[in-house]
Amino acid sequence: MLDKFNQLIEKAKSFKVSSSDDLENFRLTFLVKKGLLNKLIQEFKTLSNDQKKELGKILNITKQTVEEIYNINSKKITSNHNYSRLNNNLPGYYIESGSRHIISSVVDEMTVIFERLGFSVSIGPEIEDDWHNFSALNFPKNHPARDMQDTFFVDQEIALRTHTSSVQVRLMESGKLPIRSIMPGRVYRNEAISSRSNCFFHQVEGLYIDKGVSFLDLKQTLYNFVKEFFGPNTKVRFRASYFPFTEPSAEMDIFLGIETASDYKLTKGTGWLEILGCGMVDPNVLENCNIDKSYSGFAFGLGVDRIAMLKYGVKDLRTFFNNDKRFLTQFDSL
Repeated sequence: MLDKFNQLIEKAKSFKVSSSDDLENFRLTFLVKKGLLNKLIQEFKTLSNDQKKELGKILNITKQTVEEIYNINSKKITSNHNYSRLNNNLPGYYIESGSRHIISSVVDEMTVIFERLGFSVSIGPEIEDDWHNFSALNFPKNHPARDMQDTFFVDQEIALRTHTSSVQVRLMESGKLPIRSIMPGRVYRNEAISSRSNCFFHQVEGLYIDKGVSFLDLKQTLYNFVKEFFGPNTKVRFRASYFPFTEPSAEMDIFLGIETASDYKLTKGTGWLEILGCGMVDPNVLENCNIDKSYSGFAFGLGVDRIAMLKYGVKDLRTFFNNDKRFLTQFDSL
């Protein structure tokens, strides 16, 4: 039996391997289930226990030697194969450097401004339950206000979030007061896709909860943001509005003018374009989140996609998401 071990090792060492085919023949000869090594192992199993104790170590050495011979030849063949395909005369490939998407850059810019105003950043899940997306925000079951937002439902109680206000609810439920945070993220609504709207878009919402918070604090916060983001000469106005989760509520417009045809069309001839909704957090929302009545707060929500359109003169929202490199590379320096 010892001679058979030695003969197998010598046969494996003398096996000529100079190509991938030779390497495969080596494997088929020695290492497969019907190969020489496995036949020797099966014969070993028929020996007496005393013989197994005597020859077991030699069998392991034989097995390791044959496998090592295969691995060495495999590395040699692979190395030769790669070298043979290498042609130093071929021109190199130009590797393009990547860049942040314009929407991501705008979110970062907005975030930096609000962080300077004392806001932290909070994120939450994009798939939400009914409580966090609707009920806690003063949208009772079958309430007409739910019709304001066309929703992608996963089932009766689960949906793709229609706003990042759901993150506000999670923050308020945590009970860690005061709260001063923004919630950037992607949201989804079942709307027709056009130059002004899409079935998904991006928001940066904000929430400030503390004692003595007033509407004046809200206005000054948003004034500071607009002046820093759009420029110190930007004209703004507030208009009364309605949102189920804030009372009183307002919308904020910036003045674009009607000097160009595109601005006339975008503002519907008024020169003003709405960029955000805001208001004081409704007392019902505070109660739903177990916040004491001695606290008050404000909330706001900005549409990032529209903000980016305004700042960089983009006339069609769809161009942000068509993956056209001719468009995207214009913003590599952001």
